Amino acid sequence: MGALVNAVAQRLPDVTVRLGHVDVQQPDVAASLAAIPSSQPVVIVPLLLSAGYHVHVDLVEQTAHDPRVTIAPALGPDGKLVEILWMRLAPFNPSPQDALVLAVAGSSDERANEDCRQAARMLAERCEREVAVGFLAAVQPGLDEVVSRARAESDRVLVASYLLAPGFFQDRARKSAVGCAVSSPLLEPGAAPDALVELVLERYSSAL
Repeated sequence: MGALVNAVAQRLPDVTVRLGHVDVQQPDVAASLAAIPSSQPVVIVPLLLSAGYHVHVDLVEQTAHDPRVTIAPALGPDGKLVEILWMRLAPFNPSPQDALVLAVAGSSDERANEDCRQAARMLAERCEREVAVGFLAAVQPGLDEVVSRARAESDRVLVASYLLAPGFFQDRARKSAVGCAVSSPLLEPGAAPDALVELVLERYSSAL
């Protein structure tokens, strides 16, 4: 995540770019806002693949007191993310006979889940085959169930990880799809994909 933020900052040399966490990690959004001069307008770009509770509730509540703040749309669904997904699958040499499953985090907010289903539909159009969706938490069907069904119909199952970065959910995806080829998340150690940096810049520009 830090590599992505640094890449965005390099593309916006005249803009203050800071990382703020919605949950678990520090600095949180409040701390990041407090470090910015009170006279300076702020655009928050949610580094989230879908617009669920964090976007519609958490960020809104955490910034309601601050008139400087504009919240941009979430990153997904978007064609640039689909291209990165396809790039992450490329090392497995996908064939038309492979079953393809999109592994997504899952959310208690159905709006986020529908965003993920839309991403699966976009990936299906990109690769010209059906793409099933397997959730890792909060909603069904779970990834393990979807993978099991796919195995009954195809000799090989490819799991596209629709996760932004390595961590808990990526580990869970690998455990839920043992024996399957599971792609890396959109961000890997090292340089952030250019398409992802461009997408963040687009969301920032749209909110100006």
